[in-house]
Amino acid sequence: MSGRSDGEVIIRRDGRAGRITLNRPKALNALTHGMVCAIWDSLQTWKTDANVELVILDGAGERGLCAGGDVRAMYESASSGSGLARKFWSDEYHLNALIGSYPKPFVALMDGIVMGGGIGLAGHASHRIVTERSQLAMPETGIGLIPDVGGTWLLARAPGAVGVYLGLIGERMRGAGTIFAGFADSYVAYSRLDELTAALAQAGGAHVTAVVDRFATAPPASDLAARAGEIDGIFQFDRVEDIRDALAVSQSEWAVRTLDELNRRSPLALKLTLAAIRAARQLPSLAAALVAEYRLTVRLFEHGEFIEGVRALLVDKDKSPKWRPSSLDDVTPDIVARFMARLPDGEELEISASQWICLGPP
Repeated sequence: MSGRSDGEVIIRRDGRAGRITLNRPKALNALTHGMVCAIWDSLQTWKTDANVELVILDGAGERGLCAGGDVRAMYESASSGSGLARKFWSDEYHLNALIGSYPKPFVALMDGIVMGGGIGLAGHASHRIVTERSQLAMPETGIGLIPDVGGTWLLARAPGAVGVYLGLIGERMRGAGTIFAGFADSYVAYSRLDELTAALAQAGGAHVTAVVDRFATAPPASDLAARAGEIDGIFQFDRVEDIRDALAVSQSEWAVRTLDELNRRSPLALKLTLAAIRAARQLPSLAAALVAEYRLTVRLFEHGEFIEGVRALLVDKDKSPKWRPSSLDDVTPDIVARFMARLPDGEELEISASQWICLGPP
Protein backbone atom coordinates (compact mmCIF):
# COMPACT_ATOMS: atom_id res chain seq x y z
CA MET A 1 0.00 0.00 0.00
CA SER A 2 1.35 3.44 -0.93
CA GLY A 3 0.00 6.95 -0.59
CA ARG A 4 0.02 10.18 1.36
CA SER A 5 -1.75 11.81 4.26
CA ASP A 6 -2.79 15.45 4.33
CA GLY A 7 -3.85 15.03 7.94
CA GLU A 8 -7.54 15.62 7.31
CA VAL A 9 -7.75 13.02 4.53
CA ILE A 10 -5.66 9.91 3.90
CA ILE A 11 -5.12 9.04 0.24
CA ARG A 12 -3.26 5.95 -0.91
CA ARG A 13 -3.23 3.06 -3.36
CA ASP A 14 -4.27 -0.33 -2.05
CA GLY A 15 -3.93 -3.15 -4.56
CA ARG A 16 -6.00 -2.12 -7.58
CA ALA A 17 -7.96 0.50 -5.63
CA GLY A 18 -7.46 4.16 -4.90
CA ARG A 19 -8.40 4.65 -1.24
CA ILE A 20 -9.77 7.86 0.30
CA THR A 21 -10.31 8.00 4.06
CA LEU A 22 -11.76 11.13 5.65
CA ASN A 23 -9.66 11.67 8.76
CA ARG A 24 -11.26 14.10 11.20
CA PRO A 25 -12.90 11.58 13.54
CA LYS A 26 -13.25 14.03 16.45
CA ALA A 27 -15.28 16.31 14.14
CA LEU A 28 -17.17 13.33 12.71
CA ASN A 29 -15.08 13.78 9.56
CA ALA A 30 -16.73 17.12 8.73
CA LEU A 31 -15.59 18.23 5.30
CA THR A 32 -13.17 21.16 4.99
CA HIS A 33 -12.08 23.01 1.87
CA GLY A 34 -8.65 21.39 2.10
CA MET A 35 -10.27 17.94 2.08
CA VAL A 36 -12.33 18.85 -0.99
CA CYS A 37 -9.18 19.89 -2.83
CA ALA A 38 -7.18 16.80 -1.83
CA ILE A 39 -9.97 14.46 -2.95
CA TRP A 40 -10.42 16.37 -6.22
CA ASP A 41 -6.69 16.19 -7.02
CA SER A 42 -6.56 12.47 -6.36
CA LEU A 43 -9.62 11.66 -8.45
CA GLN A 44 -8.28 13.67 -11.37
CA THR A 45 -4.94 11.86 -11.16
CA TRP A 46 -6.54 8.42 -10.87
CA LYS A 47 -8.70 8.98 -13.96
CA THR A 48 -5.72 8.16 -16.19
CA ASP A 49 -3.77 5.90 -13.83
CA ALA A 50 -4.10 2.35 -15.17
CA ASN A 51 -3.01 0.97 -11.79
CA VAL A 52 -6.13 2.41 -10.14
CA GLU A 53 -9.20 0.51 -11.33
CA LEU A 54 -11.69 1.67 -8.69
CA VAL A 55 -12.04 4.14 -5.83
CA ILE A 56 -13.09 3.32 -2.26
CA LEU A 57 -14.27 6.05 0.13
CA ASP A 58 -14.60 5.59 3.88
CA GLY A 59 -14.20 7.54 7.12
CA ALA A 60 -11.88 7.24 10.12
CA GLY A 61 -13.24 6.49 13.57
CA GLU A 62 -16.30 4.62 14.73
CA ARG A 63 -19.02 7.27 14.42
CA GLY A 64 -19.56 7.75 10.72
CA LEU A 65 -18.36 8.58 7.25
CA CYS A 66 -19.04 12.34 7.35
CA ALA A 67 -21.45 14.56 9.29
CA GLY A 68 -21.42 17.27 6.62
CA GLY A 69 -19.48 20.36 5.66
CA ASP A 70 -17.57 22.38 8.22
CA VAL A 71 -20.39 24.88 8.75
CA ARG A 72 -18.75 26.33 11.86
CA ALA A 73 -15.83 27.55 9.75
CA MET A 74 -18.24 29.08 7.24
CA TYR A 75 -20.11 30.80 10.06
CA GLU A 76 -16.88 32.31 11.34
CA SER A 77 -16.00 33.56 7.85
CA ALA A 78 -19.23 35.56 7.49
CA SER A 79 -17.74 38.70 9.05
CA SER A 80 -15.51 38.94 5.97
CA GLY A 81 -18.34 38.50 3.49
CA SER A 82 -19.40 35.51 1.44
CA GLY A 83 -16.17 34.93 -0.47
CA LEU A 84 -15.08 31.85 1.47
CA ALA A 85 -18.58 30.37 1.43
CA ARG A 86 -18.88 30.87 -2.32
CA LYS A 87 -15.46 29.32 -2.91
CA PHE A 88 -16.15 26.33 -0.66
CA TRP A 89 -19.53 25.58 -2.22
CA SER A 90 -18.24 26.09 -5.76
CA ASP A 91 -15.36 23.66 -5.27
CA GLU A 92 -17.45 21.18 -3.28
CA TYR A 93 -20.16 21.10 -5.94
CA HIS A 94 -17.57 20.55 -8.66
CA LEU A 95 -16.34 17.55 -6.64
CA ASN A 96 -19.90 16.22 -6.26
CA ALA A 97 -20.39 16.45 -10.03
CA LEU A 98 -17.06 14.71 -10.67
CA ILE A 99 -18.02 11.80 -8.42
CA GLY A 100 -21.40 11.53 -10.13
CA SER A 101 -19.78 11.16 -13.54
CA TYR A 102 -16.56 9.36 -12.55
CA PRO A 103 -15.37 6.97 -15.27
CA LYS A 104 -14.24 4.25 -12.84
CA PRO A 105 -16.28 2.42 -10.18
CA PHE A 106 -16.60 4.54 -7.03
CA VAL A 107 -17.51 2.60 -3.89
CA ALA A 108 -18.76 4.62 -0.90
CA LEU A 109 -18.88 2.88 2.47
CA MET A 110 -21.63 4.83 4.23
CA ASP A 111 -21.27 3.38 7.69
CA GLY A 112 -22.52 5.38 10.68
CA ILE A 113 -23.60 8.99 10.32
CA VAL A 114 -23.68 10.41 6.79
CA MET A 115 -25.23 13.85 6.42
CA GLY A 116 -25.05 16.96 4.24
CA GLY A 117 -21.62 17.10 2.62
CA GLY A 118 -21.17 13.39 3.33
CA ILE A 119 -24.18 12.70 1.11
CA GLY A 120 -22.50 14.81 -1.56
CA LEU A 121 -19.42 12.58 -1.48
CA ALA A 122 -21.20 9.23 -1.21
CA GLY A 123 -24.70 9.68 -2.58
CA HIS A 124 -23.57 10.10 -6.20
CA ALA A 125 -21.13 7.16 -6.17
CA SER A 126 -21.67 4.22 -8.51
CA HIS A 127 -21.78 1.73 -5.59
CA ARG A 128 -23.26 2.98 -2.29
CA ILE A 129 -22.98 0.62 0.69
CA VAL A 130 -24.84 0.99 4.00
CA THR A 131 -24.66 -1.08 7.19
CA GLU A 132 -26.86 -1.71 10.21
CA ARG A 133 -25.21 1.35 11.79
CA SER A 134 -25.90 3.77 8.92
CA GLN A 135 -27.84 6.97 9.56
CA LEU A 136 -28.31 9.16 6.48
CA ALA A 137 -30.01 12.54 6.47
CA MET A 138 -30.27 15.93 4.79
CA PRO A 139 -31.11 18.13 7.83
CA GLU A 140 -30.23 21.51 6.32
CA THR A 141 -33.59 23.26 6.81
CA GLY A 142 -32.82 23.20 10.55
CA ILE A 143 -29.88 25.56 10.00
CA GLY A 144 -31.55 27.82 7.46
CA LEU A 145 -30.22 26.08 4.36
CA ILE A 146 -31.57 23.80 1.63
CA PRO A 147 -30.44 20.21 0.96
CA ASP A 148 -27.49 20.88 -1.33
CA VAL A 149 -24.47 18.90 -2.65
CA GLY A 150 -26.88 17.37 -5.15
CA GLY A 151 -29.38 16.58 -2.42
CA THR A 152 -32.29 18.04 -4.36
CA TRP A 153 -31.38 15.77 -7.29
CA LEU A 154 -31.54 12.66 -5.06
CA LEU A 155 -34.64 13.77 -3.17
CA ALA A 156 -36.47 14.57 -6.41
CA ARG A 157 -35.99 10.95 -7.49
CA ALA A 158 -37.16 9.31 -4.28
CA PRO A 159 -40.48 7.43 -4.59
CA GLY A 160 -43.71 9.36 -4.22
CA ALA A 161 -43.48 12.26 -1.79
CA VAL A 162 -40.76 10.63 0.32
CA GLY A 163 -38.07 12.99 -0.99
CA VAL A 164 -40.12 16.05 -0.03
CA TYR A 165 -40.61 14.61 3.46
CA LEU A 166 -36.92 13.84 3.89
CA GLY A 167 -35.86 17.23 2.54
CA LEU A 168 -38.23 19.30 4.67
CA ILE A 169 -37.94 17.35 7.93
CA GLY A 170 -34.40 15.96 7.73
CA GLU A 171 -35.51 12.53 8.95
CA ARG A 172 -32.69 10.02 9.43
CA MET A 173 -32.81 7.05 7.08
CA ARG A 174 -31.52 3.68 8.23
CA GLY A 175 -30.72 0.40 6.50
CA ALA A 176 -33.42 -0.50 4.02
CA GLY A 177 -34.84 3.02 4.23
CA THR A 178 -31.73 4.42 2.53
CA ILE A 179 -32.13 1.91 -0.30
CA PHE A 180 -35.88 2.53 -0.58
CA ALA A 181 -35.30 6.29 -0.86
CA GLY A 182 -32.61 5.87 -3.52
CA PHE A 183 -29.67 7.02 -1.41
CA ALA A 184 -27.93 3.63 -1.25
CA ASP A 185 -27.70 0.42 -3.25
CA SER A 186 -26.50 -2.43 -1.03
CA TYR A 187 -26.59 -3.52 2.61
CA VAL A 188 -23.47 -5.12 4.11
CA ALA A 189 -22.91 -5.99 7.76
CA TYR A 190 -20.50 -3.63 9.51
CA SER A 191 -18.41 -6.59 10.68
CA ARG A 192 -17.63 -7.46 7.04
CA LEU A 193 -16.57 -4.04 5.74
CA ASP A 194 -12.83 -4.70 6.13
CA GLU A 195 -13.21 -8.02 4.31
CA LEU A 196 -15.24 -6.33 1.57
CA THR A 197 -12.65 -3.59 1.15
CA ALA A 198 -9.81 -6.11 0.84
CA ALA A 199 -11.75 -8.15 -1.71
CA LEU A 200 -12.51 -5.07 -3.81
CA ALA A 201 -8.89 -3.93 -3.80
CA GLN A 202 -7.76 -7.37 -4.94
CA ALA A 203 -10.49 -8.01 -7.52
CA GLY A 204 -10.25 -4.75 -9.45
CA GLY A 205 -12.72 -2.55 -11.27
CA ALA A 206 -14.30 -5.10 -13.58
CA HIS A 207 -15.57 -7.19 -10.65
CA VAL A 208 -16.89 -4.53 -8.25
CA THR A 209 -20.57 -5.37 -8.62
CA ALA A 210 -19.96 -9.11 -8.25
CA VAL A 211 -17.84 -8.61 -5.13
CA VAL A 212 -20.39 -6.29 -3.50
CA ASP A 213 -23.19 -8.71 -4.30
CA ARG A 214 -21.24 -11.50 -2.63
CA PHE A 215 -21.11 -9.59 0.64
CA ALA A 216 -24.54 -7.94 0.52
CA THR A 217 -27.53 -9.27 2.40
CA ALA A 218 -31.19 -8.31 2.58
CA PRO A 219 -31.68 -5.50 5.13
CA PRO A 220 -34.34 -5.54 7.84
CA ALA A 221 -37.76 -4.15 6.94
CA SER A 222 -37.87 -0.41 6.32
CA ASP A 223 -39.98 1.80 8.59
CA LEU A 224 -39.73 4.50 5.92
CA ALA A 225 -41.17 2.21 3.25
CA ALA A 226 -43.94 1.09 5.60
CA ARG A 227 -44.96 4.71 6.18
CA ALA A 228 -44.71 5.75 2.51
CA GLY A 229 -48.48 5.78 2.00
CA GLU A 230 -49.06 8.16 4.89
CA ILE A 231 -46.13 10.32 3.76
CA ASP A 232 -47.51 10.50 0.21
CA GLY A 233 -50.91 11.58 1.46
CA ILE A 234 -49.52 14.46 3.53
CA PHE A 235 -46.44 15.62 1.62
CA GLN A 236 -48.03 15.57 -1.85
CA PHE A 237 -49.00 19.24 -1.75
CA ASP A 238 -47.32 22.08 -3.63
CA ARG A 239 -47.39 24.46 -0.64
CA VAL A 240 -45.67 23.93 2.70
CA GLU A 241 -48.71 25.51 4.37
CA ASP A 242 -50.88 22.71 3.00
CA ILE A 243 -48.42 20.09 4.24
CA ARG A 244 -48.45 21.74 7.66
CA ASP A 245 -52.24 21.75 7.75
CA ALA A 246 -52.45 18.10 6.69
CA LEU A 247 -50.08 17.15 9.51
CA ALA A 248 -52.23 19.11 11.95
CA VAL A 249 -55.37 17.30 10.85
CA SER A 250 -53.83 13.85 11.20
CA GLN A 251 -54.20 12.15 14.58
CA SER A 252 -51.18 9.85 14.27
CA GLU A 253 -48.28 10.07 16.70
CA TRP A 254 -45.91 10.34 13.75
CA ALA A 255 -47.80 13.35 12.34
CA VAL A 256 -47.69 15.15 15.69
CA ARG A 257 -43.90 14.66 15.94
CA THR A 258 -43.39 15.64 12.32
CA LEU A 259 -45.43 18.82 12.67
CA ASP A 260 -43.40 19.83 15.71
CA GLU A 261 -40.22 19.29 13.72
CA LEU A 262 -41.55 21.25 10.74
CA ASN A 263 -42.41 24.20 12.98
CA ARG A 264 -38.83 24.37 14.30
CA ARG A 265 -37.30 24.84 10.88
CA SER A 266 -36.66 27.95 8.82
CA PRO A 267 -39.84 28.93 6.95
CA LEU A 268 -37.73 30.40 4.16
CA ALA A 269 -35.56 27.27 3.86
CA LEU A 270 -38.66 25.05 3.91
CA LYS A 271 -40.30 26.85 1.02
CA LEU A 272 -37.09 27.03 -1.00
CA THR A 273 -36.44 23.33 -0.38
CA LEU A 274 -39.88 22.33 -1.63
CA ALA A 275 -39.49 24.55 -4.71
CA ALA A 276 -35.98 23.23 -5.41
CA ILE A 277 -37.01 19.57 -5.16
CA ARG A 278 -39.98 20.17 -7.45
CA ALA A 279 -37.73 22.01 -9.93
CA ALA A 280 -35.04 19.30 -9.80
CA ARG A 281 -37.54 16.77 -11.14
CA GLN A 282 -37.40 18.63 -14.45
CA LEU A 283 -33.63 19.17 -14.61
CA PRO A 284 -31.49 17.14 -17.03
CA SER A 285 -28.54 16.31 -14.77
CA LEU A 286 -26.91 16.36 -11.38
CA ALA A 287 -24.73 19.26 -12.56
CA ALA A 288 -27.80 21.32 -13.38
CA ALA A 289 -29.20 20.66 -9.91
CA LEU A 290 -25.92 21.76 -8.32
CA VAL A 291 -26.03 25.03 -10.27
CA ALA A 292 -29.56 25.68 -8.97
CA GLU A 293 -28.56 24.78 -5.41
CA TYR A 294 -25.61 27.16 -5.54
CA ARG A 295 -27.94 30.10 -6.14
CA LEU A 296 -29.90 29.20 -3.02
CA THR A 297 -27.01 28.45 -0.69
CA VAL A 298 -25.22 31.68 -1.61
CA ARG A 299 -28.35 33.75 -1.13
CA LEU A 300 -29.30 32.07 2.16
CA PHE A 301 -25.77 32.76 3.42
CA GLU A 302 -25.84 36.41 2.35
CA HIS A 303 -29.42 36.87 3.62
CA GLY A 304 -28.24 35.63 7.02
CA GLU A 305 -30.63 32.70 7.44
CA PHE A 306 -27.85 30.14 7.38
CA ILE A 307 -25.71 32.22 9.76
CA GLU A 308 -28.57 32.49 12.25
CA GLY A 309 -29.30 28.78 12.02
CA VAL A 310 -25.69 27.81 12.73
CA ARG A 311 -25.51 30.33 15.58
CA ALA A 312 -28.59 28.93 17.29
CA LEU A 313 -27.73 25.26 16.85
CA LEU A 314 -23.94 25.08 17.01
CA VAL A 315 -22.47 28.33 18.36
CA ASP A 316 -24.67 29.76 21.12
CA LYS A 317 -26.65 26.50 21.22
CA ASP A 318 -29.79 28.26 22.46
CA LYS A 319 -31.84 26.44 19.81
CA SER A 320 -33.94 29.59 19.39
CA PRO A 321 -33.17 30.90 15.90
CA LYS A 322 -34.73 34.18 14.81
CA TRP A 323 -35.83 33.21 11.33
CA ARG A 324 -36.49 35.88 8.69
CA PRO A 325 -39.34 35.75 7.73
CA SER A 326 -40.61 34.19 10.92
CA SER A 327 -43.66 32.43 9.45
CA LEU A 328 -44.53 30.42 6.37
CA ASP A 329 -47.27 32.88 5.41
CA ASP A 330 -44.70 35.67 5.15
CA VAL A 331 -42.54 33.76 2.65
CA THR A 332 -44.32 34.93 -0.47
CA PRO A 333 -44.02 33.46 -3.99
CA ASP A 334 -42.10 36.60 -4.99
CA ILE A 335 -39.48 35.94 -2.32
CA VAL A 336 -39.10 32.34 -3.47
CA ALA A 337 -38.76 33.45 -7.09
CA ARG A 338 -36.07 36.01 -6.22
CA PHE A 339 -33.99 33.42 -4.35
CA MET A 340 -34.26 30.89 -7.17
CA ALA A 341 -33.45 33.31 -9.99
CA ARG A 342 -30.12 33.27 -11.80
CA LEU A 343 -27.26 35.05 -10.06
CA PRO A 344 -25.88 38.21 -11.70
CA ASP A 345 -23.60 37.82 -14.72
CA GLY A 346 -20.26 36.34 -13.74
CA GLU A 347 -21.52 34.88 -10.46
CA GLU A 348 -23.31 31.76 -11.70
CA LEU A 349 -21.71 28.40 -10.95
CA GLU A 350 -20.38 26.87 -14.14
CA ILE A 351 -19.46 23.19 -13.85
CA SER A 352 -17.02 21.94 -16.45
CA ALA A 353 -15.31 18.56 -16.58
CA SER A 354 -12.10 20.23 -17.73
CA GLN A 355 -12.08 22.97 -15.11
CA TRP A 356 -9.47 22.77 -12.34
CA ILE A 357 -10.88 23.78 -8.99
CA CYS A 358 -9.26 24.88 -5.73
CA LEU A 359 -7.09 27.52 -7.40
CA GLY A 360 -6.61 30.58 -5.21
CA PRO A 361 -7.45 31.03 -1.54
CA PRO A 362 -10.61 29.47 -0.06
